[in-house]
Amino acid sequence: MTVAVTGASGQLGRLVVEALLRKGVTPVAIVRDPAKVADLAELGAQVRQASYDDPAALDRALVGVDRVLLVSGNEFGARVAQHTNVIRAAERAGVELLAYTSIPHAERNELILAQEHRGTEAVLAASTVPNVLLRNGWYWENYTGGLAQAVESGVLHGAAGEGRVAAAARADYAEAAAQVLTTDGHAGQVYELGGDERLTYSELAQVISQVSGKPVRYENLAQVDYAAALEGAGLPSGYAQALADADTGISTGILDVDSGDLQKLLGRAATPVADVFRAALS
Repeated sequence: MTVAVTGASGQLGRLVVEALLRKGVTPVAIVRDPAKVADLAELGAQVRQASYDDPAALDRALVGVDRVLLVSGNEFGARVAQHTNVIRAAERAGVELLAYTSIPHAERNELILAQEHRGTEAVLAASTVPNVLLRNGWYWENYTGGLAQAVESGVLHGAAGEGRVAAAARADYAEAAAQVLTTDGHAGQVYELGGDERLTYSELAQVISQVSGKPVRYENLAQVDYAAALEGAGLPSGYAQALADADTGISTGILDVDSGDLQKLLGRAATPVADVFRAALS
């Protein structure tokens, strides 16, 4: 069985390739720039070059592939078209299973970030390739970039109110994807994936305090003010708007996933947020 991972040089794709290697599978790592995954090639991955914008290259990359993980791209506004290119190439290649990394409750999720996931799911629903939806929840790593600032200032900012987020470590989502790609019975399934800890931002601030040894409190901002703060910290406007919108979504519970699907796929509890934050601060 040959398993391919698109976007294999990215943060999630790379972890999935590594998880597959640990399972004794020789994965096909599909990337724009092979130089970025030279280390994965040394570990035994087969590297093939293709971008989401190049149907001919995708056809070449999927030759002989039985199962493929389509890791959602990061070019906002172009993602449905790009994902469609991969899906069509998978159809032409006769792929037996395509797994797609989506977002929780995509069919009713009103987040800005959900729109292209919903569009991609619609393309998959009309396609001929058997597929499985891995609706990944929030990553705890989404918060690690701002940890040092929160510790230094003593304040964690956000716009999530008292909403809860059931995030998980990126490596946990990668391991779950590898499990789906290497076992049977997943075609047609929809997995709503989230971690064990369903925390408010006030509780997140408490975790940061615990792992850093310094007091940190949560300060809730209006969505527009939080977006402005993110832009002031150097984030591009569109991305800042999307993150602030996601925080507002958290306040409504859209990222509070309690299905247990991630834990079932892992066969264990998800990695504690304290472990993720401690590693990021070390």
